[in-house]
Amino acid sequence: MRSSELPVISSNHNNTSFSPRIATVSRTTGETDVQVTLNLDGTGNCKAATGIPFLDHMLHQISSHGLIDLEVLAKGDWEIDDHHTNEDVGITLGQALKKALGDRKGIVRFGHFVAPLDEALVQVALDFSGRPHLSYGLQIPTQRVGNYDTQLVREFFVAIANNSQMTLHIRQLDGINSHHIIEATFKAFARAMRMATEIDPRRASTIPSSKGVL
Repeated sequence: MRSSELPVISSNHNNTSFSPRIATVSRTTGETDVQVTLNLDGTGNCKAATGIPFLDHMLHQISSHGLIDLEVLAKGDWEIDDHHTNEDVGITLGQALKKALGDRKGIVRFGHFVAPLDEALVQVALDFSGRPHLSYGLQIPTQRVGNYDTQLVREFFVAIANNSQMTLHIRQLDGINSHHIIEATFKAFARAMRMATEIDPRRASTIPSSKGVL
């Protein structure tokens, strides 16, 4: 699913046409090689091949619940651990979000969602403010889910917040199962991001800030 294959989306609000919000970003270092292609106005199609199965599962949650068409391909130094690949996927996805949003004209900007998953309940609130910040309140009880180090959840969201220039607050309201807590977080994040990146028909082509810039 390369950018040339993604569907062209044209939205009309107040007689204003918006360009397709599609971006491809590649990041290559001595540790990883990551490519991300996304379409913010998609239908939830996802291809994730990061070499980290649990991260792939979470990327599918972002795509499905955020209605983002997403392709993430990564090669990394998995023989060491998953840290570099996990972080660089977050960095590259954040850069792709920033690129796809452009000057952020017309977007709702703020998003929030509370997602339940069985006993787990997680709240996410975010703002595409241009000021990167993460407030992280998860208390994940186990060190691993399968082979995935649960400390990497925070590293992923640090990377995506910093590189998309997003203010992001994550709060765990309930939960005792590590898998449920993490998955509820990614689902809440996806829905909050979907809300924030939607085009506000009352804003037309204006930037959602009293300053006139984000």
